[in-house]
Amino acid sequence: MRTKKLKNTPRFSLPCGFTKTLRGGILLKKDERGEKVTETQILTTDDFDLKKIFECGQCFRWNENPDGSFTGVARGRAARIRGGGGKFFITGSEDDVRDVWHGYFDLDRDYRALRESVCIDGYMRAASDFGAGIRILNQDRWETLCSFIISQCNNIHRIKRIVEELCRRFGEPVEFDGGIFYTFPDAGKIAPLSPADLAPLRCGYRAPYILAAARAVASGELDLEALSKTDLVTAKKALTALPGVGEKVANCAILFSLRIGSAFPVDVWMRKALAQHYPDGFDPAVFGENAGLAQQYIFYFQRENG
Repeated sequence: MRTKKLKNTPRFSLPCGFTKTLRGGILLKKDERGEKVTETQILTTDDFDLKKIFECGQCFRWNENPDGSFTGVARGRAARIRGGGGKFFITGSEDDVRDVWHGYFDLDRDYRALRESVCIDGYMRAASDFGAGIRILNQDRWETLCSFIISQCNNIHRIKRIVEELCRRFGEPVEFDGGIFYTFPDAGKIAPLSPADLAPLRCGYRAPYILAAARAVASGELDLEALSKTDLVTAKKALTALPGVGEKVANCAILFSLRIGSAFPVDVWMRKALAQHYPDGFDPAVFGENAGLAQQYIFYFQRENG
C-alpha cells in the first residue's frame, strides 16, 4: 500500500511493512496487516536513553524488541517506544503524551543539569557520564511497592516473570500490537486473596508480604498518595512498618514512585561500589534531593562494569 508523500515530511526508518506520514510530531502508520497505528513524538532534551532508563533496575514491565524498541505496560496501558538521537516516538496520541507519558518520563526536569550537580568527584563524574540518559520514571505507587517486595533476594529475570504472572492472573487484559497484555492489578484486587491464590506465581516467602501490603493500601491504612507529600524519614517509617519491607525496598518505592529524591537504595551492587570508592564512609546527603539519581548512576556503573 502506498502513502502519498507530503512536502517537507521528515524521513526516518520504520520496521519493514510500515508506511508513514508525519504531521506536527504525529506519526500515522499502517502495519503489514493494514491496521492503523498512531505514534507521537516525545520532545526531549538530552539525557534520554531507552535502554538505560528501562534496564537500570527501576522498572520491570518494559522489554526490548529485536529492532531496539521497547514494549511495556504502564499507567494501565500498553505502549511501544522507539528512537534515538533525540527523536523518540511512542504509540498513542498527543493527549496520551501530555497526560501520561510526559510525567511518566519526567520530561519537565533538565537531567543534564541534574547530572552535573552530582559530580562531586572523579568517580561520580565517571559514573554519571556512563549513566547519562537515565531518568527516574514516575511510576504507579502501589505497583512499585509490590514489585520491589517481589524483588527481594531475586534476580531481574525472575522478578519480571513473577510480576508478569501476577498481572496475567489478576490484571485486566489490554489488546495491543496484535497481542494481549495485562495491567498491574490494583491493591483492592489482591487484598482478598490468600497465599494459596498466589502460589502459581512461585513467589515463595514473599506472598504474605504482598498480601499484607495490598491490604494496607486497599484499606487506606497506608496512604501512598499522602506519603508522597511527606519527607524521607516519614515515608520510610510508614513503609518499613509493613511486614517484609526493609530499608532497601522502602527506599526503592520512595524514590521510584513517591518522588522523594533524597532516597538512596543500597543493595549488593551499591555496597560493593561504596566500599571500593568510599572506604572511609559515605553520606548520600551530600547529593541533597538528587541522591536517588546519583544512586542510579552508581548502581548502573557498578553493575555494568563489575
